[in-house]
Order: sequence, then C-alpha cells, then structure tokens
Amino acid sequence: MSRAPLVSIVTPSFNQAPYLDAAMRSVFAQEHSPIEYILIDGASTDGSRQVIERHAAGLAYWVSEPDRGQTDAINKGFSQATGAYLAWLNADDRLRPQAVGEAVAFLEAHPEVGMVYGDADYIDSQGRLVGRFPAAQTDLARLRRGYVHIPQQASFWRADLWRRVGPLDPSFNFAMDYDLWVRLARISQLHYLPRPWAEFRLHAVSKTIQNDRQAWDEMLRVHWREGGRWFAPIVAKYWIRRLVAPLIHARRRRMLYPAEA
Repeated sequence: MSRAPLVSIVTPSFNQAPYLDAAMRSVFAQEHSPIEYILIDGASTDGSRQVIERHAAGLAYWVSEPDRGQTDAINKGFSQATGAYLAWLNADDRLRPQAVGEAVAFLEAHPEVGMVYGDADYIDSQGRLVGRFPAAQTDLARLRRGYVHIPQQASFWRADLWRRVGPLDPSFNFAMDYDLWVRLARISQLHYLPRPWAEFRLHAVSKTIQNDRQAWDEMLRVHWREGGRWFAPIVAKYWIRRLVAPLIHARRRRMLYPAEA
C-alpha cells in the first residue's frame, strides 16, 4: 500500500497563548497522517513558549525568536516544509478533524486543481459559533474584482506551486493570503469544496477586527501591481467598504458581544 502524501502545516504565533493550545490540538487531532507540523513563534512573552514546549514532541520543527511579523514567520515556516501539500493555520484558529484528509483526497483525485478550500465558521474567544465565513467559488477574474470568498484557514495547496509563486510578499501584513491566491490562480485552478474544515476566531484583538481597512489597502496594491485600472470593481468595493466600515464593525461587535446589542 502506498504511503499517504505528507502535508506540511505552518502556524505563525505571537502572544496568542490563550488560543495556541487549541490550535495545536486541532492539528494533532487530524484524521490524516502523516502531517509535518511547523510552529514559528515570534519570541512571545505571554506563556506561548511553555504551551509550545508541552507539545514539542508532536512538532517537526519549532522556534521562538524575534521576527518581522506574521508574514515573515509564515515564510520561515514554509522554508522548513517538505510536504507535498501546504497550509497555514493561525494560532487563534482551529481545524476540523477531517479537514486535511478531505483536502488531500480531493487534490489527489483532481491533479488539475492547484488549491482547494472549504468552509470556515466564525467563533468567538470562547470557541462559540457566531457566524459563517461567506466562502464561494472564485477564480482569477473574480479575485481581481475583489470577490475573494476564500477562508485562509480552510485552504490547502500544492507545494510545487508554492515553489513557483512563493514566498509571501514580506511587505504585506494583512492581505498576504489574497496576494498568494492571485498568484496561484494565475497558474492553476482554485476549487471550493463546501465542507466544514476550519474555525475562524474573531476576538477583540484579532487582526480581522482591528485592521480591516489596511487589508483592503493591501489588496489594492495587488490590483495596481497586476495592471489594474481606477475604474474597476475592486476599487469601487474599496471605497464602498470604507463608507460602510462603521456598520461592518458594529455587526462584528454584535457577533462577539450579543449581550450589548
């Protein structure tokens, strides 16, 4: 019997001790084997190192040292990866147990697809379900228009494609995943499989809550780099997003703190 393909998962972390243990356990609980789990910590001072050390036996590689932020940590992690398929899981998110196995099975059966992604539920700081990420099928043309619909924590792609388009642009702090999806979509198919694969945690200090506008600023940088024009859907979406930002933040706050609504 042939051995199942190795999957490399990278977790970048910095001062995420309240959530890190759950993220790591969600990788260890995967039904697929083998998994090469790599954790890159940016010299956290909140007890994260102790959490990592408790689980060190399950890690293929880990380090806790100063870095230049999340994107740098992810790139450092993938530089150590040897798997046929890749993914990254942020330290405050979680994978469902069947995620890796179902993603690998799909990619093995569909060699024309370079990346597959599933669904992600929004959870709060206590792990309670508060919503659903609006995942949907997308492609290069739709990505260029700003219709992303890809939950990063539920995404898996081929390592040979990463070697062609990676690493992540270290100048990006928020839209490095969008930048990667655009690069991958230029050379391969992306496929949405409506399966529950991940949990996307929203909490008071999460980047999604605090810096939505900067993410869109960076998405526009990708648009200009790709030869985009001013009169384009993604530019219109950017300005609409800025106008309705207070409503978006109010909605997210109601998701996290329904008692205040």
